Amino acid sequence: MALGATVRRFDIELSDVDRGVYETLSLKVAQHPSETGPYLITRVLAYALELEEGLTFSAGLSSSQEPALWVRDLTDQLMAWIEVGTPAPSRLHKAAKAADRVAVYCHKEPAPWLAQLANERVHEAEKMALYGLPRATIRAIADAVERRNEWALSRMEDTLYLQTASKSYELALTRIEWPRKA
Repeated sequence: MALGATVRRFDIELSDVDRGVYETLSLKVAQHPSETGPYLITRVLAYALELEEGLTFSAGLSSSQEPALWVRDLTDQLMAWIEVGTPAPSRLHKAAKAADRVAVYCHKEPAPWLAQLANERVHEAEKMALYGLPRATIRAIADAVERRNEWALSRMEDTLYLQTASKSYELALTRIEWPRKA
């Protein structure tokens, strides 16, 4: 018998000072059985940081053809492709051809991934927004996540301040430059 997804709820008071976004979010997020805790946390943070009209979670891990998140306009045209982790260069190439904007939120050690990207041709790579999040902090948040989570998340000057029911976290959101060929 296959394992089903675990539904996790995130009630988030979002204050994104950098973008002028102040919202109360109530998210029900299905965690696929093969989805790691750090991937889930990065996916939820990416949702909050990319919040705009038309943003939704895709089928994600259940569909290898879809990113973690995407933005579609009212005509269902793909506007933004948002990945989590270290997507393959071919996937980023596809994303750049499919959407006007591509963003990646990396919760892993980026050096091996960047070395791989440096040797590949990716459509409009210089336009992609690549972000790194501190692995140890993401892991600590993932270890504390429950089925119901109440968060206060603030972003100021690319520093994230996360207050959960039991702990406070500070995370640097680091902009990663597209690597140059070696």
